[in-house]
Amino acid sequence: MTGREVVDLIRKNIGVPWNDQSFRDTFKVGNPDATVKGIATTVMATFGMLKRANEAGLNMIISHEDTYWNDRDDTKDLTSNPLYKLKTEYVQKNDMIVWRMHDHMHSMQPDYTVVGSLRSVGVKGGEHVGMHPPAMTIPETTLGEFASQVKRLTGSRAFRCVGDPKAKVSRILLGPGYATPVMTADADVVIGGEQQEADGAFDNVGYVADAAALGMPKGVIMLGHVVSEQPGMEDLAKWLGTFIKDVPIQFVPADEPFWT
Repeated sequence: MTGREVVDLIRKNIGVPWNDQSFRDTFKVGNPDATVKGIATTVMATFGMLKRANEAGLNMIISHEDTYWNDRDDTKDLTSNPLYKLKTEYVQKNDMIVWRMHDHMHSMQPDYTVVGSLRSVGVKGGEHVGMHPPAMTIPETTLGEFASQVKRLTGSRAFRCVGDPKAKVSRILLGPGYATPVMTADADVVIGGEQQEADGAFDNVGYVADAAALGMPKGVIMLGHVVSEQPGMEDLAKWLGTFIKDVPIQFVPADEPFWT
């Protein structure tokens, strides 16, 4: 099976119309017609992740995010960049293929990025949700206790919180990556991957800081992009295994980039 044939199988099984105009869901580096010895799913094709996949004998990488540090994987200004050269040469030398699956993954029902993210923070009942799930109920706890649960379950080193840790919370609104939801009246805690702190369409951080000053039980937990979307790539590997039987498929995580 070639990389191109793997993508053809994905297109046939995904259950949503395929958008050939997507600049994200394309091959990024390597020969699409090379033989696939094994498939690795990951949230981001970092160099460390590529090395681990290669050592495991997995030469096709299906990454949710970009490979060359910009959304379009535009490399025209990187040709003399030493890091670009090293990364590209490593992929080519080891007969690896990198293909991105982003837009179509978010079109799936369920959206595994959301399903996995909810599971990773201990919120139950999200096994069939799409990209924008409603607020979900958890047993009442404090924001601080819930944040401790998130840290324990995700293993994250550097997520950030806003709000009074003693505030009682029970309604969770989650969106992974840049899909961080806007705080609503029926939600106590918003969990997201990334969001600018100010000057946005609606600033959750400032709103929740004001709510905390007024004694209102509101909170924000920002996981970071990798931590928020990574678990869904494990779900994607399991889904791929339902119709790709000829090659091994394995989830190979990228490392959380941040630390404190």
